[in-house]
Amino acid sequence: MFNNIGQLILASGSPRRRDFLAELGLDFTVAVADIDEVAEAGESPSSFVSRLAQEKAVAIATGHPEAWVIGADTVVVMGDLILGKPVDQEDALAMLTRLAGRTHEVWTGFAIIRDSSVAVVRAVRTEVTFVGAVKEVLASYVATGEPLDKAGAYGIQGRGGLLVERIDGSYSNVVGLPMAELVEELLGLGAIEPEIY
Repeated sequence: MFNNIGQLILASGSPRRRDFLAELGLDFTVAVADIDEVAEAGESPSSFVSRLAQEKAVAIATGHPEAWVIGADTVVVMGDLILGKPVDQEDALAMLTRLAGRTHEVWTGFAIIRDSSVAVVRAVRTEVTFVGAVKEVLASYVATGEPLDKAGAYGIQGRGGLLVERIDGSYSNVVGLPMAELVEELLGLGAIEPEIY
């Protein structure tokens, strides 16, 4: 569907993000940045995910000055509380119980860096409403292991989709990368071009 112009690196170990870029037909490599993913005092969700995405991209771009580097980070937000990945099954169940029957936000920040210069940093928000699931259903879902590596303890693209009543905004953003916005920025930068058939 698209060709990249020059080297493209995804600064994320997320299999969902890798799948999204692969589905676009892009030729890319993966390099995972080791970044401390802790929110600063008073930091908004959009600032938090934007900062982490940029830090991840910059960390990888330093060693690859000719490459376009994409960093990304996703969080789930309930009220004033930022929910990252659960530390264990008990934490996952507590997160899901908090989300059940309520509307929350999913924020993904992405950054595109080249030659250690910030080309784009952007944050995208999607609202997600959960069904009022009973505790046994949530516990059964947690027991699958799926929630343990996902922000907010669920994967909308997997079994966690059964907990979602509706979404308002980008579906791919909830999975971990707002693809319409990312493609728009990559095209604008000349980092990718549509493949001509």
